[in-house]
Amino acid sequence: MDYAANLLTIESRIKAACDRALRLRESVELLAVSKGQTSQAIQALAQEGLILFGENKVQEARAKIPQCPPHLKWHMIGHLQSNKCRDAVLTFDFIEGVDGLSLASELEKWGQKLGRIKKVLIEVNIGGEGSKYGVPPVEIVPTLLRINEFPHLEVHGLMTVAPYSPDPERVRGFFRKMRECKLDCEAALGAPLPQLSMGMSNDFEVAIEEGSTRVRIGTFLFGARVRKNFDKSESGYNE
Repeated sequence: MDYAANLLTIESRIKAACDRALRLRESVELLAVSKGQTSQAIQALAQEGLILFGENKVQEARAKIPQCPPHLKWHMIGHLQSNKCRDAVLTFDFIEGVDGLSLASELEKWGQKLGRIKKVLIEVNIGGEGSKYGVPPVEIVPTLLRINEFPHLEVHGLMTVAPYSPDPERVRGFFRKMRECKLDCEAALGAPLPQLSMGMSNDFEVAIEEGSTRVRIGTFLFGARVRKNFDKSESGYNE
């Protein structure tokens, strides 16, 4: 696998999308979705300069992280079960996908017990899909205001997994709605939220054009996933 070539291609496409939106390339972070990939593959991309890596299973991440360079930053990007919160607080630098007040309360409990403050994003179910987790758009402002009161959680913004479509233009409206949600939250807080995490391999360019600050790319960087028999009780999102 030519990881350097894959990264160069992705970087070129991110830059082009930023140019179309009249944005600086530095305004968009690239998070490599490393779930199902080996530590060797992660090290290869780290050697090319990538720092942010995303996992969707706590047990898998705990097994791989010690085998990877210590300067990497690890994000939990899948659905987090409440019984995994303790390990997630210990394992990850950033927890994306806080899908409601109940999960936030559990993370706050463990942050307090362990003496750690966690950076988080609140997940919005922008498409109203029953198969996805997240806060409904109409509830995002009051939910964010409640979570923002927790002293051991730092809310850095919002994230979403848009409905899948083979035509990225068909999901542009969802990304635009997410940008509006972020603006509503900033108005309610009276402060800016730095992160709007949206866009994956099939739609990241449209997401950037609509304001994404972090895109999550897996297959285009790593190729096909390597399946491992980790804890099957944990589930996550396809990149």
